[in-house]
Amino acid sequence: MLDWFKDLSKMERKGFYGAFLGHAVDVFDFMIYSFLISTLLAQWGMSKSTAGAIVTWTLVSSLVGAIGAGILADRYGRVRVLRWTIVVFALACFLCGLANSPEQLMLFRMLQGLGFGGESSLCMVLVTEMIRNPAHRGKYSGFAASSYSFGWGAAAIAYAVTFSLFPAETAWRVCFFLGILPALVVIYLRRNLEEPEIFVKSQAERAAHGAPSAWQQLARLGRRPLLGKTILCSLLSGGMLGAYYAIATWLPTFLKTERGLSVFGTSSYLAMTIFGSLVGYVAGAYATDRWGRRTTYVAFAAGAFVMALVYMVIPVSNTSMLFLGFPLGVLMQGVFAGIGATISESYPNDIRATGYGVSYNVGRVIGSLFPLSVGWLSTGRTSLPLAIAIVAGVGYALVMGAALLLPETSGIDLGQAGGGDSEHEPPAEPVRAMLAPTVGKPA
Repeated sequence: MLDWFKDLSKMERKGFYGAFLGHAVDVFDFMIYSFLISTLLAQWGMSKSTAGAIVTWTLVSSLVGAIGAGILADRYGRVRVLRWTIVVFALACFLCGLANSPEQLMLFRMLQGLGFGGESSLCMVLVTEMIRNPAHRGKYSGFAASSYSFGWGAAAIAYAVTFSLFPAETAWRVCFFLGILPALVVIYLRRNLEEPEIFVKSQAERAAHGAPSAWQQLARLGRRPLLGKTILCSLLSGGMLGAYYAIATWLPTFLKTERGLSVFGTSSYLAMTIFGSLVGYVAGAYATDRWGRRTTYVAFAAGAFVMALVYMVIPVSNTSMLFLGFPLGVLMQGVFAGIGATISESYPNDIRATGYGVSYNVGRVIGSLFPLSVGWLSTGRTSLPLAIAIVAGVGYALVMGAALLLPETSGIDLGQAGGGDSEHEPPAEPVRAMLAPTVGKPA
């Protein structure tokens, strides 16, 4: 099963390791807040709506960071810009531990979102461009994305350990402070990483024809043939991220307040879900290359919606919930495995980072409304479990709809990605044939 990994070059492996750990740190710094919501609700007396709004504004700022990082990465390189994004979000996570009010925490989390948006997007662009064999692109990017489970798991462990060592009013600050340590390791790992060959070639072409302005880069995403792909990729990522945020952001609070679990008990239940999410990423990574991107999205999204209903709404014992967390994690995270490949395969070389940053992080902004919606629905309108299930269901419906409308890109040559939209190159032959006049041709 891992023969494809053994065939990777030294630089492909180095790119994988750097992206894997960088994404894991990124996720740790973002997800640690979800474990601290119940504590901060008690410490500061803030409402659930405010707690959800902090997540929302963090994700809104991630769009700004991703667009800026994408434009810079298309001009100056993926690796160079990635070094700065991790510095920004790790430092901001540390500052969150110094916050003394919900307003201060929201400000620091928005600063964190600037680096978070750029890091997570450019990581996936880097790995999809780094791999030489398109038949393994789904597995390569899917395994890199599985670092999400490790970052989420590290956040759960940090939560359990710090709250067992420190009083609650100190422990939540320590959790934020911890985010800066592994970032130093990532910076070390990326010190000699080279740019992908496909980017180097694209940069040479840009230099020969003159680099477009930042506005020109963004404007290309707003016209055909990229506009439709940007909208659909945004809805695809928005649906899966929104459903995930709705579940993951409120799951610790659900387990603690609705099921009456302790800090240790909450961590145990989350551990089962997180372990399932790791298996889901691996399963999704292989499925996206074997079944194709579209079928994988539909199958995993439908399964995740069913499991969310079972887990949140149907009355089951705590013991049953412990084991149900595994398939929930498999399906909830397995749907993400192909997203890096799909979005990268939808854009030409010279605008890939910008396109990825826009579409994935517009999806983040869409998804940011989901935890806020859960907080709003569960404040006197319905129960928290039912609110989570309803909002997650909307997200998975978006995933299935967008997946069915997007073209299948499995195995495509990145040099021909984006429908031949490059400003300096004619359309690839298959695309030119589709655009050719059909008058006089047999049906």
